[in-house]
Amino acid sequence: MELLENTSIEDLGFKKNFSVEHADVFLNKDKGIITCVLLTDYVPIVDFRELFNRISVLVVNNSIKKFIFDKRSLRTFHQPSMEWYFIEWKTEMYKHGLKIHRKILPDLPWFAKAVEIVRKPLIEKFSPEIKANIDIGYRNSIEEAVKS
Repeated sequence: MELLENTSIEDLGFKKNFSVEHADVFLNKDKGIITCVLLTDYVPIVDFRELFNRISVLVVNNSIKKFIFDKRSLRTFHQPSMEWYFIEWKTEMYKHGLKIHRKILPDLPWFAKAVEIVRKPLIEKFSPEIKANIDIGYRNSIEEAVKS
């Protein structure tokens, strides 16, 4: 994880909530933030959905307002996973108060370009209310994502 020198995710107030094969999930109850750090270069869609279903329980039970998704380990862009996560999962979590999303992408220009191409039409599928109120941003580190 790219944090400032001598800073760990725990130093930012997070505690590991659970780990699965493809990810570690951290919770900062005081700030209402969940951070999901992917650990592998690809996550099969079945595992991806299971991971996010577990994260959903944390969002609902802990009044989470911000989700940080660290995807730096990815080397595969899987459009069906992105579409499900972007439209279905974000829409459902919006109903539970999760409106701030911060993403940390791999340092791969082609990956960022793929996200950019797919993202715009997906945002158009949001309801006008969600489009007006959801805050999606890209950052370079977990620390930056926590602060913004």
